[in-house]
Amino acid sequence: MQDIFITKLPAAIDSWTKALPKSRLAAIVPEVLEHGSTKSKASEACIFWLHMNEDRQQWMENTIAAIMKNYQGAKIVVLANAPNHAESIHALKLGAMGYCHAHIAPAVLKDVRSVVSHGGLWVGQDILQALIETSTKLVTNRPEHVETLLGKLTKREKEVALEAAKGSSNKEIARVLSITERTVKAHLASTFERLGAKDRLQLALMLNGNYKH
Repeated sequence: MQDIFITKLPAAIDSWTKALPKSRLAAIVPEVLEHGSTKSKASEACIFWLHMNEDRQQWMENTIAAIMKNYQGAKIVVLANAPNHAESIHALKLGAMGYCHAHIAPAVLKDVRSVVSHGGLWVGQDILQALIETSTKLVTNRPEHVETLLGKLTKREKEVALEAAKGSSNKEIARVLSITERTVKAHLASTFERLGAKDRLQLALMLNGNYKH
């Protein structure tokens, strides 16, 4: 999957290069994604990373609209120097699948890419918790359905999954369960695969019957 950073900067931020060394840099959305590839052929395997500039909202709206019009299969992640809640929600409404700080660590940027490339959403921890709280109030699964899902997990995976379904971060889960963040990530990856969840929000909705426990 090809990564293209749309930015006014003359060079990529170090964390971008370290996380995605094969990525490309462009000032505007390119007409062709790969040598010899048309937009329709290449868009399915591309992630556009939009680095917010001075125009911010208007530029974001116009750029996302242009990508969605010409590259329907592409994924979009918005990178903000000064992230804010309202803007993140607006970005998702426009069609972005991710919103995060432009200077996040390379390891986190890789996590964002992994989640988005598999069809999941990535937002900041505060936004995630707000979305979970709102969504789980609207949707309730039957207890037996939730128990069936939890039955597919190991004891530790179940513990991690239920904490994640509350909106807890990996660091918070690690502290509560007295395990490492690396172990939390491993259990979550296994849980997503076992249950077919694309991201934490979907996991929270699936396990809604046990959400407040």
